[in-house]
Amino acid sequence: MPPHTTPIQILLVEDNEPDVLLTQEAFWEAQLPTELHVARDGVEALQMLRREQHYADMPRPDVILLDINMPRKNGLEVLAELKADPDLRTIPVVVLTTSQAEEDIMRSYQSHASSYIVKPVEFDEFYSAIRALGQYMLNTVRLPPR
Repeated sequence: MPPHTTPIQILLVEDNEPDVLLTQEAFWEAQLPTELHVARDGVEALQMLRREQHYADMPRPDVILLDINMPRKNGLEVLAELKADPDLRTIPVVVLTTSQAEEDIMRSYQSHASSYIVKPVEFDEFYSAIRALGQYMLNTVRLPPR
């Protein structure tokens, strides 16, 4: 498969600043052709996706990395709204969270998450997970057209 010449647009929905920085660093270290956009909570994520307010120029993401535990609107609520919206439901959503609870895993898949990844604690493991996810998105699967 030919290498991507256009960066993959990723929306990271994450309220924890250290996790945002860690994710940005992992994508940078992996040298993957991506553009990472960050929403700090579920409300902001939906505004960005719907291009509301000052997000009119926000590119449509190719994939969403979604944390579950967030203020204002949690990740499972965001996922349910995304999958109910005909304009947004085709965007793949990867739940990327610290939760290992079986209930969260089941609810995520019942709400049509594409994947569920528990965030590794160690940077090297986290980096490996992000690199594998990036390679998967770039070289293995075909993402929906923008």
